[in-house]
Amino acid sequence: MFLASSRKAWLAVALALTAAVGCKAQEPAAKSGIADPVLARRIEVMVRSQFNVPAEYDVSLGARTPSKIPGYDSIRITFSHPPHTTTTDFLISADNKSLARLETFDLTKNPAQSIPVDHRPIRGNPDAKVTVISFDDLECPYCARMHQQLFPATLDRYKDKVRFVYKDDPLTEIHPWALHAAVDANCIADQNSGAYWGYVDYLHAHGQDVTGPDRDAQKSAATLDKIAREQGKIFSLDAAKLDVCLQKQDDTAVRASMKEAEALNIDGTPYLFIDGEHINGALPVEQVWMVIDRALRAAGVEPPPPDSPAVTTPTLGK
Repeated sequence: MFLASSRKAWLAVALALTAAVGCKAQEPAAKSGIADPVLARRIEVMVRSQFNVPAEYDVSLGARTPSKIPGYDSIRITFSHPPHTTTTDFLISADNKSLARLETFDLTKNPAQSIPVDHRPIRGNPDAKVTVISFDDLECPYCARMHQQLFPATLDRYKDKVRFVYKDDPLTEIHPWALHAAVDANCIADQNSGAYWGYVDYLHAHGQDVTGPDRDAQKSAATLDKIAREQGKIFSLDAAKLDVCLQKQDDTAVRASMKEAEALNIDGTPYLFIDGEHINGALPVEQVWMVIDRALRAAGVEPPPPDSPAVTTPTLGK
């Protein structure tokens, strides 16, 4: 009764834990906590087939213990392929005819619904009941695509009903100037939220200009600083203060945001949370709107009627 709902999750776990193919020493056979070897084998075969457990993994059955579910005992099953090991609890019926898996989730402790946004620039109505949080990489082309769907199309559609907040998650392994861009953006945000959004708009519309034809990281950094100073002039920022921040390149806050993303199991950008419900990747804007509409209705706010999105390319400035 519980088995089918968890197959997909376990398939993902099994694939994630699979080690590289190669010649390895034979591991000793796993011991079973089930006294009846026929039943133990039946359980192992069922688990392997239902959850696509890789052949090189050992499946070890723990001892049978009482559970809180009437008619079922608990059995802990361990999946191992050194150095990887994971365990999960299953249920087995008293008549040994059914195997089940039950997951319990704490509704009071959902990290996705308590992402800190203090001191982050807000776009839209600061008092809106629905918040769209995007973990963004300023060098990511898919982030640029999502950004241009959010602004102005999505902002225009929802007006004061929604607020937008960006968190930093530069993918430094593949995007050489993303971290520098995030630091510069935060330097600007320290003085003016509007200037921050102008900078973000510009980078998401002109990323290739920053990368340059020769993909020189130092040239990209210089270009980012130049754009930041131009944005500072447009918004009358304190130029001396901005220069100090740009030169210092303190990435502490950015890396803290990256740690938050890691804790939320974010594995790529863009990654959006809309009042806790997540969107992974640059989905079509109509799908983003469906999630926002659900959040609005849950908050007691009627969404606007459907219409066609209009996507434009922003330019530097107010």
